[in-house]
Amino acid sequence: MKKQSLVKGAFVLTFASFITKILVLANSIVQSRVLGSEGIGLRMMVMPLMGLMITLTTIGLPVAISRLVAQADAQRNGAKVKKILIVSTTITGCLSVLIIMLAIICGKVFSTYFFTDQRSYYSFMALIPIIPIVAVSGVLKGYFRGMQTMNPIALSQVFEQIVRIGFTYFLVLWLIPYGIEFAAAGAVFSSVIGEAFSLFFLLVMFKHTHRKQFHIPNSLWTKVSKGKAIFIELLQTALPTTGNGLIFSVSKAIQPIIITKSLAMAGVSSIMITKEYGMLTGFVMPLLFFPSFINQSLGVSLVPAISEANAKNNNRLIHRRIFQAICVAVSVGIPSTMLLYLFAQELMTVVYKSPQAAPFLKFIAPFFLLHYFQTPLQSALVGLGHAKVAMLNNMISKGTTLLLIYPLTTNYNLGIYGVILAISMGVISETLLHLFSVYKLIGFSINLLEIIKILVAGIAMGYSGRILFLYLNNSDLNLGLKTLISILFAILIYITILVLLKVIRRNEIVRIPLVGRILVLLFPRRQ
Repeated sequence: MKKQSLVKGAFVLTFASFITKILVLANSIVQSRVLGSEGIGLRMMVMPLMGLMITLTTIGLPVAISRLVAQADAQRNGAKVKKILIVSTTITGCLSVLIIMLAIICGKVFSTYFFTDQRSYYSFMALIPIIPIVAVSGVLKGYFRGMQTMNPIALSQVFEQIVRIGFTYFLVLWLIPYGIEFAAAGAVFSSVIGEAFSLFFLLVMFKHTHRKQFHIPNSLWTKVSKGKAIFIELLQTALPTTGNGLIFSVSKAIQPIIITKSLAMAGVSSIMITKEYGMLTGFVMPLLFFPSFINQSLGVSLVPAISEANAKNNNRLIHRRIFQAICVAVSVGIPSTMLLYLFAQELMTVVYKSPQAAPFLKFIAPFFLLHYFQTPLQSALVGLGHAKVAMLNNMISKGTTLLLIYPLTTNYNLGIYGVILAISMGVISETLLHLFSVYKLIGFSINLLEIIKILVAGIAMGYSGRILFLYLNNSDLNLGLKTLISILFAILIYITILVLLKVIRRNEIVRIPLVGRILVLLFPRRQ
């Protein structure tokens, strides 16, 4: 199985994530057409439980598996790789059985007391089969990440969405004569079928890459019973990773309550609270997080890359990979921040038809630049075997945000800006804590010259795009087209400056999968 470099692996996952986002959007359009608002409501009542089920079933094992497999592979320890897969599959299998039993027993209770519509029971039942499927696919995804081969994961994600769209349309049209509750259950079950096809694809790829090399022993229980050390190693990373997910979920649930109560105490009317909170969470935050799929892909690739280098005691490689990841993340973060800040009014008007939300976006965008440092640093901590430190840092930052919302928001002069400031302080604290933790562990420092080069390119890009936009204001083009042309021009300027400053080199461009050999033609060799 051929390994992929950090950047190439991240690019493959990023490209697949981008395609997946488009397919998810297409799926949502199909569902809205065939289900209507009532059916979508029934479906959405139970879909959040999918994330919780996945968290409880996998308990962070995919990340732990990727780290341990990368270490074992670096040490040429094939036997340990087999044992990791057997032990982790046993753990997720047992958890799957337990959660399925609880879900079946509690299905009626959930639909009666926790969901607002008892008809959601059918959708909840349709969701249950996804539990064992996700359990096994999580193990395989962790394995492929650990082997630093991202193609099977990327292809399975795209394949899953294509299957999901097809079955959504078929099942909903087939079941809708029986009632909207059954049609919604069909839409939910299409997610299960998509996940099942994704698992089948991963199994085929796993078998293809190993052929006769990977043999499951006859005495499976003997292997499991002797895997106590592996079990402990897996949980050392898996449980803190699960803790991170639970901290995020709990803070996400508590935050709206604190925000609305604080705004009310500041004298803001209930109508204005709903309006401003809706603009912040529904318009501003999605735009801020839109480029995050690039960071997530990078983080997934970085964990096994750091783990492998750590297993070889190659500190120089660890430093190089962390800084390489930070440069990629910042190369996305700085232009994103500049565009969101300088084109806040136009983006809010074109995308959401809500120009009044633009000041919120302009206020938070500069703070949010530090968010792009978080994923590489957190992945480095996990890869180095310090997932507990990452979890503690996340807990402190989320706690900081929750503690600051009330005092900042109740000051009438701040209002919703107090909420934004509290969220920003949480982002800053988490980034700094991760940076200090990595520095304490390996003495890591950031090459400020490279960051300054990217910053210069970002500033030049932003204002170049803005100048072009002002020039296009004299034309008859509509606002959306003027904004799109200006942003695309700005991105071209940004890439050109990065090449001129040697932040991006021709030999790096040509290695980009699929499009590298085409893009390199735009940057001919200098004589």
